[in-house]
Order: sequence, then C-alpha cells, then structure tokens
Amino acid sequence: MPTCEPTIMSQIISKTTIYPATPSTLPDLKLSTSDLPMLSCHYIQKGNLFLRPPFAFSDLLIRLQHALSNALTHFPPLAGRLVTDSNGYVYITCNDAGAHFIHANATHVNVTDIISPIHVPDCVKGFFAFEKMVSYNGHFNPLLAVQVTELADGVFIGFSVNHAVVDGTSLWNFINTFAEVCREVNPVTKQPSFTRDSVLISAEVLKIPSGGPKVTFDEFAPLTERIFSFSRDSILKLKEATNNPKKTNINSNVVEIMGKHCHDPVKLSSEKVTTVIGNWLRNAVVTKPEPAPEISSFQSLCALLWRAVTRARKFPTSKTTTFRMAVNCRHRLEPKLETFYFGNAIQSIPTYATAGDVLSHDLRWCAEQLNKNVLSHDDMMVRRFVRNWEQDPRCFPLGNFDGAMLTMGSSPRFPMFDNDFGWGKPVAVRSGRANKFDGKISAFPGRAGGGSVDLEVVLSPETMAELELDPEFMQYISGQCNLVLRRGYQY
Repeated sequence: MPTCEPTIMSQIISKTTIYPATPSTLPDLKLSTSDLPMLSCHYIQKGNLFLRPPFAFSDLLIRLQHALSNALTHFPPLAGRLVTDSNGYVYITCNDAGAHFIHANATHVNVTDIISPIHVPDCVKGFFAFEKMVSYNGHFNPLLAVQVTELADGVFIGFSVNHAVVDGTSLWNFINTFAEVCREVNPVTKQPSFTRDSVLISAEVLKIPSGGPKVTFDEFAPLTERIFSFSRDSILKLKEATNNPKKTNINSNVVEIMGKHCHDPVKLSSEKVTTVIGNWLRNAVVTKPEPAPEISSFQSLCALLWRAVTRARKFPTSKTTTFRMAVNCRHRLEPKLETFYFGNAIQSIPTYATAGDVLSHDLRWCAEQLNKNVLSHDDMMVRRFVRNWEQDPRCFPLGNFDGAMLTMGSSPRFPMFDNDFGWGKPVAVRSGRANKFDGKISAFPGRAGGGSVDLEVVLSPETMAELELDPEFMQYISGQCNLVLRRGYQY
C-alpha cells in the first residue's frame, strides 16, 4: 500500500514561466508599513487537495496554465518583481516578468495518505515551491509559483506567494479568481483594489541589512504538526461554555436560604420564609449586573488553545505567556480600505497573561483578554501601530522567543474551499513548511462549513504529546477522539 513517506518527496517534471495574457498598465506599487515587515518572512505556502479530475492530467495542466495567464491580468503584481529605488523605498514593479508554473509527480501518494494520519506527513512540504525562500528575495525571483502535483488518486495545487506582497485576504482572493477563470466565469466576482493612498503608506525607509533580512526563528527546530477539527456543534458548545460559565442558579440559592432557615434555632413561619425568599428574588433582580459582551466562537477557541498549550508547556505560575492574533485592518481604518485591497493590511496584536492567570481563571476570562484587545483595535490603534513602526522601521520578529508564545494566523473566514477549478471543490487545505515554529497556529474553515473550524497547530513534539492528552481541549475535537488515538487516524 503506497504511503506518504517523509523521505519520498515530489519529483519535479517541468517548470514553465507563465506571463499575463495582456500587458499590465499598473504603475509601481509602494510597499506599506504592513508589507515591509514581511520582507524577512518566508513566502506564504498554502494549497488545496483535490480528488483526481475525470479527464487527462495533461489536459488539466493546459487548462490551469491558460487560466493562470488570464488570472494574472487581474493581478499584475503577482507577475512582477520587487525593486528598491535609490532612496531605499521598496516597490512592486508590474513588469510582466511572469510567475512560475511547476508540474510535479507524487503518484506514490494517495489522498488518504495526506488526510488520514493524526500528524501532517512531511511529504506535504514537497507540494510547494520556493522552500524557505525569504520574501526579500522577490527582488530576484518570481513573486508567485503554482505547483500542480499529480497524486495516485488526486491532485494538489500549491501556491507559494511573496508575503511582502499579499496577506491571507489577498492570497485567497487571487486563488478564488484563478478558479473562476478556470471555470470561465466572466466577469470575475471580486476584483482587487490596488490603491496606495492610505495611512499604511509611509515616508519612512526600512533599512535592509547587508545580505538581506533573515528569518527570526530556528528553521531547523524539531516540530510536530496536526490538524485539529472542530465541528459546528462542538464550536457552539464551546461558545456556550465560554459565555455562560457557572451560571447563577436561582433555584439552588432559594434552596440554600430555605435550608439555612430550617436549621435556624429560631423557627420561622412559612409566611415569613416566603417573605424572605421574595425579598431575595426582588433584590437579585435589582442588583443584576449589566450583561457582559458576548465572546465570539473564534475567541472562545483561541482561549481554549491558550489554556491547553500553557498547561502542556508546564510553566511556573509567574511565567508570562503571549497570545498573538493577526487582525485585518481593512475595515478598522477610517476611511475604510476596499474589502479586496491588494497587499498586506494586517497587524499583530499581542495579549499577555501569566501562566498562573491563564490556568487559574476559566475560559471566559482568557477569552475576555483577547476580546478586549480585538475590540480596541480601531482606527486610532491602527494608526498608533503605524507611528510606532515609523519610529523604529524593522522587519517583523516572527517566532517563539521565550518558549511561551502562541501566534495565530490565517482565518476561518477565508474562502479556502471555494476553489472549484472545474471538477469539484477541494477536500482539504494544507500548508508548506513556511514560517512554522513552536507555537505557530493557523485557522482554516472546516470543509463541512456551517461554522466548523480546523486549527493547524505546530508545536514541539513534547508539547504536542501533552496537548493530545489534555481532556479540556480534546473533548471538543470532532470525531471519536479515543478511537483516533488508538488507530492513528483523524476522522
């Protein structure tokens, strides 16, 4: 039976440069204060797994190449290169230099070899181009590579895209458009916006070190990666548990009052007991606190993970932990950016709490800390982040520097399963090795839809082993968790 062995990677069959079907008329696009920090990050590597199409693989390649050429006319920057002018400003030049299209073979791998194991197999990393390439190298390399890997019974389409050029919103809009063009949808439904007139565009210059920027984490540290799936019902239960922890039970309070009076040496009449209870109920209504803000499903999920990983890492109570969340700033700015503004429009919000606080409080407390930070990240806060960067222009320090950090990226709202290239929607989302370190989490929508969520969790092997034994966390995982652990499969 074929297996996805870590030592057997994809074989490159061919590599082609694809040019836009029509020449670009876009001017050079200046990188913003959200783009520039990503120059030290790897290219983003995300892709979709599909069942094998009902036509020849050679026909599939021709169809995808033709569609990519047409899709690039809607996204000219992805066929361009990075340039730095004499003043040190970095731009995307839309010069139609082209994107890479790669045909690879991994016919020793079945679809089930990818989606069935508990931990993501290493061969998935071979489904992407530009391995460990830093985004600054977009000065000398294409900004986009599409790798189409033929499997025994399926196909994987992997996208490697320069992170200084796109964030998740821009990336998935491009992939959705590529799929629409492949299905001959005309006109495409979500045209990108290339405006560069917001507060994100700065007059400050990022000083590039000699030899170019480097990633700020250990690329060779041992890691374990797993997709944890949360069904819609599981997410709803978690949200309920977070928003209504230990509800005040009026009935139990009434029983307590009655019990106290029954044991009181001064016996009260039934009329007196009724009066006491009535007074208590009236006072309870009068002193009822204002309703607390509702915690979202996603913040509930983040709080659950924060607690579980903190437990798994076995910190002393005084250790400060950090939970970082990437937030989309498009709708937070005033005036708002276009929904499909092309580029990075994200900022990373850190939330701090000691391990003791994370574990001694309930889910609601942890979620509230995240909720407060997200709600407060308005136009004023976005501009403050920009000013802070301008005072110290630098690349984003990505990693887990003190061993106590979690970094949440991507979003379950991204349309990752809307990519039908002409023979059906994908069966899974997977990512490459890019930008992964102990504590890197990515959120995907669940394939079932309806609010289901998949978390791609990357941890040290020791921490992952502890997380998989955590009862509070594992009770929300979809499927038969005990069966999963026994058989080695994720349902």
